[in-house]
Amino acid sequence: MSNQPNRIRTWLEILLISTKLGLTSFGGPVAHLAYFKDEYIDRRKWLDDKMYADIIALCQFLPGPASSQVGISIGMLRGGIIGGLISWFGFTVPSVIVLIVFALMYQTFDLADAGFIASLKIVAAAVVLHALIGLGQKLTPDRSRMAIAIAAAAIMLLYPSAWMQILVILAAALIGYAFFTQKAESKVQPFSFNISKKLGLASLGTLVTILIVTPLLNRAIDNPFLNIFDIFFRVGSLVFGGGHVVLPMLEREVVPQGLLSANEFLAGYGMAQAVPGPLFTFSSYLGTIMEGVSGAIVATIAMFLPSFLLLLAALPFLNTLRERASFQGVLMGVNASVVGILLAAFYDPVVSSSILSASDFALAVILFALLNIWKVPAWMIVLLGVIGGYVIQFIG
Repeated sequence: MSNQPNRIRTWLEILLISTKLGLTSFGGPVAHLAYFKDEYIDRRKWLDDKMYADIIALCQFLPGPASSQVGISIGMLRGGIIGGLISWFGFTVPSVIVLIVFALMYQTFDLADAGFIASLKIVAAAVVLHALIGLGQKLTPDRSRMAIAIAAAAIMLLYPSAWMQILVILAAALIGYAFFTQKAESKVQPFSFNISKKLGLASLGTLVTILIVTPLLNRAIDNPFLNIFDIFFRVGSLVFGGGHVVLPMLEREVVPQGLLSANEFLAGYGMAQAVPGPLFTFSSYLGTIMEGVSGAIVATIAMFLPSFLLLLAALPFLNTLRERASFQGVLMGVNASVVGILLAAFYDPVVSSSILSASDFALAVILFALLNIWKVPAWMIVLLGVIGGYVIQFIG
């Protein structure tokens, strides 16, 4: 901060730039990272390319929304912990507001039977399949990791529950430790970050304490906001693989319990594709459906809080962890299981709740082809999906 004597001016700069990104960053995590590079690295030279690549590598190692964590890290480097909070706020709040408004409209105007809601669910099917293929190519490049993914999908389809998903991830981590350690990279670039190990340990302790105490409190105290915090904090702490992987874990937590219907869930997920910023703001929509705007605020904070705590916990120890082949092996196993979990979610609830006729399937195929082959951006897919849905209704 020596070259930035006016800390408030620095924070305002972070807020303005991150808000601009939050309003314009369509296209999902990979696109977000490209926008960040253009804005933070190429234009403003806040970091060099090597440091930026190292931060991305760190965030791929952690559960939670990778692109949001990259933005938070850059904000921390520029303006300390408060800079990280401001960076998150600017990047996240625009889509939070849109999804809260959509949820209120969904409830107020009884949109459940509206034609565009069915189209949004079909859009969700196309987007999840696209994400599944992309993740599969990256995270299951060999037969052994494909086998983990297939086993994970089969287990989740047969025994669909949030706790089973955690067990699958833990089992995959053990398999990765046992069999993939020898596949680890031998040379990893060192990483420097000005956060003390004492703060890192305190942050990790806070995360673990909340994970243990909140479910116990939730069982003892019948409070809807405590229940929301418990659900979203746990999911935010355990989701590997980014935004699309949050879908199955959240669905298992809220739909079987009757907190939302499958239709409400998928309508919001489809709408989340249409807004810029992180897909984890889907939590804002879910919180609104469950307990109004207050529920949205609690759900959003609970969903992203683990990202802050994990970053503060991991950054001081990153060099040591990344150099360990065993740690890399664990992540290979976990990432393979994530592909299987997403495959199970693609069938239920996505396909089972959205593809109800031959015309629905035809529209989904067209949208998937536009997304996967012609690389049409996700927000445009949403628009085309809604138009296509009305065209099918008209000609049908």
